[in-house]
Amino acid sequence: MLSKEDFYSMKKNGKAISVVTVYDAAFARMAEAAKIDMLLVGDTAANVMLGMDRTTGISMEAMCIFTNAVKRGAPNSYIISDMPFGSDSEPKAAVQNAKRFVEAGANAVKIEGLPLESLKAIIEEGIDVIGHLGLLPQTAKNFKQVGKSEEEAEKIFEQAKILDTLQPCSIVLEHMPDALGKKISQAINSPTIGIGAGKQTDGQVLVMHDLLKMHPYKLPPFAKCFANFWEAGVNAFCDYKSWVNEK
Repeated sequence: MLSKEDFYSMKKNGKAISVVTVYDAAFARMAEAAKIDMLLVGDTAANVMLGMDRTTGISMEAMCIFTNAVKRGAPNSYIISDMPFGSDSEPKAAVQNAKRFVEAGANAVKIEGLPLESLKAIIEEGIDVIGHLGLLPQTAKNFKQVGKSEEEAEKIFEQAKILDTLQPCSIVLEHMPDALGKKISQAINSPTIGIGAGKQTDGQVLVMHDLLKMHPYKLPPFAKCFANFWEAGVNAFCDYKSWVNEK
């Protein structure tokens, strides 16, 4: 299993870090077989697994169930669990919830934004932390690209430098101009994981359901489809129905 030190070494040596979201044992098993570097149990489970409109609706209980399932499917992988909305609002609760994730099988927890005291408290407990800057889905009013203005870009850049001093396992940079993703990645020691932040980040993360096209919807502008499970699945169900009807 890879470690925090390995990810820092990968950045230093220019080796890209692959990250994908997974939510159950079956797909986690596939990702581990493909030797994906990090598996993220994202709070996007609220959308893609539970059919909710926003990630804010998912609970710690549900996230722990998904984390445990991923651990069963990929016992030798580095697993990150998203801290759901409100679970890191104050240090004591943040530590308790991070520990619940570790007990469920996570190697690290990911936190959106810069709740410094909660971040520090979790790190002091010896638990790896992944930062997340740029577009923050849990609190965003819309999902447009951020960091386009000089003022907003500078704010995100300064946040990245502050996070870097905590030596997180890595920092996710979401939906920002390529130039800003590059600037941050070159200025800090922590590995950066981009999702719509350009090619100059140290790694890339995609939502599994976009990567495998497991839905009929238009992909986000920064996502890439590597297979069309939606089409294959619908066709398979149609073939099954015909087979049944033909007795």
